[in-house]
Formats: sequence, structure tokens, C-alpha cells
Amino acid sequence: MNIHEYQAKALLKSYGAPVADGVAIFTAAEAEAAAKQLPGPLYVVKSQIHAGGRGKGKFKELSPEAKGGVRLAKSIDEVVANVKDMLGNTLVTAQTGDAGKQVNRLYIEDGADIDRELYLSILVDRSVGRIAFVVSTEGGMDIEAVAHDTPEKIKTFSVDPATGIMPHHGRTVAQALGLTGDLAKQAEKVLAQIYNAFVAKDMAMLEINPLIVTTQGQIKCLDAKVNFDSNSLYRHPDVVALRDETEEDPKEIEASKYDLAYIALDGTIGCMVNGAGLAMATLDIIQLYGESPANFLDVGGGASEEKVTAAFKIITADPKVKGILVNIFGGIMKCDVIARGVIAAVKAVGLKVPLVVRLEGTNVEEGKQIIRESGLNVIPADDLDDAAQKIVAAVKKA
Repeated sequence: MNIHEYQAKALLKSYGAPVADGVAIFTAAEAEAAAKQLPGPLYVVKSQIHAGGRGKGKFKELSPEAKGGVRLAKSIDEVVANVKDMLGNTLVTAQTGDAGKQVNRLYIEDGADIDRELYLSILVDRSVGRIAFVVSTEGGMDIEAVAHDTPEKIKTFSVDPATGIMPHHGRTVAQALGLTGDLAKQAEKVLAQIYNAFVAKDMAMLEINPLIVTTQGQIKCLDAKVNFDSNSLYRHPDVVALRDETEEDPKEIEASKYDLAYIALDGTIGCMVNGAGLAMATLDIIQLYGESPANFLDVGGGASEEKVTAAFKIITADPKVKGILVNIFGGIMKCDVIARGVIAAVKAVGLKVPLVVRLEGTNVEEGKQIIRESGLNVIPADDLDDAAQKIVAAVKKA
């Protein structure tokens, strides 16, 4: 689960991390009062969307010459003018795609005099099963570009969970970032603060880009991007309360209610599969035969008839879907349960596109019999290759 920048900063601040003062607003009428709460004279007006590249982004409704999604203002009047320009408009960035995202909230923040911009992030390094820090002197830039062009400028190290964060970790970061004296001590302190926040809140990723050194010799978290481990959210009702569903695909929200692993994609063939590995293989083979998948959907090993029905309804709710491929290799998941769920869903929502079903494994004959006797126009398939070819052919024919 992702949260907005202003929410991430409030969370980090509660653990003592140095962040600038700021006020989140939802309407243009709040702009002047919000700006007056800050010391000034420099203000930053930031679009709050779940996507990076906001500063370089462009608003669909404004002229190409208009400023992006992060703007400097040198007076309260400028703040108000920028808020009216940005709020409610659609911001297109490198990460949003051409559709962009509507800006429904803004963050007005106290400006900073920047001397240096650095990069700091924490994530879980699956290769060693530990929390790892990624740091670079090249802050304020696309870290993927830094990794591609100058990988030697990125340093990574992990933390032993038995000891947790230690002073030597702070010294390692300070050395990697070229910080000495008081700045090195500040870096050590900030590192411990954000590590504690990361662990306490079960974060999956925390990125501060940039981490700045001000001209006054202070380290501050100028931006913050946080992603939480969704499996841990039951332990953090305070984090769940920060969820902004307007930033999420409605189909993915519906899928989460049934604990379905669903991700919307750009293609035309809807997929319902059990097992993430088989799902990935299904997406690949659809692509191989000349079409594109409309979604990733793993119903899991213990899906009920209700869950399968919900999954099918989510797939058919996507207007891009021109055909559906159900690919089940039943182990824990029983083929007859899948079959009954599909039949129930088709009867509830109707079937307006071709449907190919490939069943194999536990109770496969019962499953195939249920589909045969349903009277529905279902195309059976013998294996994954056969299923992919049949759904692609059916979509092209339709």
C-alpha cells in the first residue's frame, strides 16, 4: 500500500526525522490560511499523487509552457495562484502514463535553501533476507538513471536483524555521502530514526529523494515515498486509515476485498489463473501468440466458489476485455470449485466475449463435466499452449 508524500513525512516526523513544516489542502479556499501557517518567504506547492516525476510533469488542462506539478512560490499570493492552477487538474508524469492522474490534494511546504542533494532509501533485500540501505551522492535525480549511467555512485549495505541499526552504519552512510563533522553525526541520527520507522510500521520501501543538506548545515528529508507490506496492514489500523482509494484502480480495490492478487494491464484478454508462476507463464504465452493480457489475476490455492465468481466479475467489468482465458492447474485448488464459480459468474453478469477454459489436476473430470452440462458457449482447451492459441484466435475472429 502506498501513501502520499505529506502522510509519509508526518509519519517520519513522529519518529524524530527532520522534515520541513507543511500543510496539506484539499480545496483552493484553504490555500491562503495554509501558507500563513508557514514562516516563508519561500514556499513549495506540491501535487499529491501516487507517482514520481511530478516536478517535470505537465497538466493536461494547461498550456505546454505551464509549470509542472511541483512549484516554487515567493509570496502567499503566488501560492494561491498556483493552487488554483493545479488543484483538480490532471497531471501527466513519466510514471502515470498518458492518462495522468487528477490532483485532488496539494501539500504546501516551507521552502529550503539547498546546498547538496543526496539519495537515501531503505528496502528489503530478498537475496539476503535483510533490510538494506541504498545511498548515493546523486540525489534529486531518477535513481534508475544513476544506476544505469554511473552505478559506481550508488552504495548498498544491509543491516543484521540480530543487532539492528548500529553507529557504524551511520558512519558508513556518512562516508558514502561525503559527510563529515556535524553533518556525519546528523546523518547517523537520521539513519536510526528512519530505520526505526521502517521496522515499526512494516514498510516494504522508504525512499528519500532528495535528502538535502541546507546552506545552514542541516540535513532534511525533502521528499518521502513510502510503500507498506500489505500482508502486515492488519497490525497497523493507523496506516490503513491513510489509504487514498482515489489513487487506486477500482477493480484492484474490489479484488483486495476478496484477497485476490489482481493487477490491471493494458491488453484485451482477461486471465484467471491459480498460482503466480502459472499466471506469469499465461501472460507470456498470450503475448507470444500476438495478443496482450488485460490483467494479472491469481485466485490462489484455497479459493471458494464466491471468490472465483468475484474474480470473474472483476475481469468482465473491464471494458477493454475482448476474451477471457481461465487456466487452472488444480492442486490445492479443485477444478470443480473453479467450474462452479465461473458458471455462477457467467449466469450473473452474462457472457459477451469468448471464453476459453483449461482445467487440469484435482477433480478435473468433475470440473469439465460441470462446464459441459452448463449449456454455456465455453471453448475447452487441452493444455496452456492450446488454450492461448484458441483465445487469441477467438478474439481475432470476433
